Amino acid sequence: MKQLIILTLLLFSTTLFAQYPEGKTVLDKIDENMSSENRVFTARMIIHGKRSSRTMELKSWSVGDDQSFSEYLSPARDAGTKMLKLEDKLWIYSPSTDRTIQISGHMLRQSVMGSDLSYEDMMEDVKLSEQYHSVVTGTEEIEGRNCYILELTATDKEVSYYKRILWVDIERYIPLKEELYSKSDKLLKKTELFDVVKLKGRWFPRKIVFKDMLKSGKGTEYIIDDIEFDVKIPEHIFSKASLKE
Repeated sequence: MKQLIILTLLLFSTTLFAQYPEGKTVLDKIDENMSSENRVFTARMIIHGKRSSRTMELKSWSVGDDQSFSEYLSPARDAGTKMLKLEDKLWIYSPSTDRTIQISGHMLRQSVMGSDLSYEDMMEDVKLSEQYHSVVTGTEEIEGRNCYILELTATDKEVSYYKRILWVDIERYIPLKEELYSKSDKLLKKTELFDVVKLKGRWFPRKIVFKDMLKSGKGTEYIIDDIEFDVKIPEHIFSKASLKE
């Protein structure tokens, strides 16, 4: 009798998971939406502190996973601050001191401009399918959209987050919510994605809300005001000389 019960449970489990697509299939479709050969965009970062909020505007250029350049446009006290990423290296130029410093090691975990994003978060643009094993564990409705629940476990020990849980829109294959965990299974950050639109045949969120669960404050909104994919970007932008131009 006991063997029959175990066999029945195994058959039920197999049938249940057979209803869902493979995790890698879902991840590949997410990457198709979120990744591009290159992109140029302007965005606002609204940082909600405990008592007040502040807004920063920036413009960013990126090519693949290895090159990105950002310049802060406002407010006045931060205008001209620039960030350059080349592979796994990151430099920041501050106009107030006229100095360029390299951010590395534990400093990469520090907050960017007091936001809920770390420098590691800003540098992370690698396809998820290249760093994680994934499995669909169920479905749930988020904001009226049916979603797959996708659990990711790191295959690359260098990643910032060992485990991720994504709620992925079944129709559009874009994450609507994500939880990021440490190897000890501690919840580190949450993100929510809004205003999903279709751009050049891909679905893409125009607003992402980040919440660092280890700090106070009400989170950081990242709003993309304008974005272009697969455009020609001058090579000189991705050089240390461009930081002081």
